Amino acid sequence: MKLSEFQYAVDAEFGAFGRVLLRDTVLVELGGRTAEEALVAGVPARDVWLALCRDQEVPPDRRHGAGLPDPRD
Repeated sequence: MKLSEFQYAVDAEFGAFGRVLLRDTVLVELGGRTAEEALVAGVPARDVWLALCRDQEVPPDRRHGAGLPDPRD
């Protein structure tokens, strides 16, 4: 997953609130880092996206940014 795909997936799933989630939500699964911190540390965007989805309880069928097609297309 490219960083641009990651950002698209965050925007599509969470809207404007996505930016807050990336900055403020601490993800235990990613070593107690925020999504932004994990990306800067080199964690693959796909891993960050899936961790964020699990944390926010996004249903698996809406995790299109992880290689699944966007159901709105």
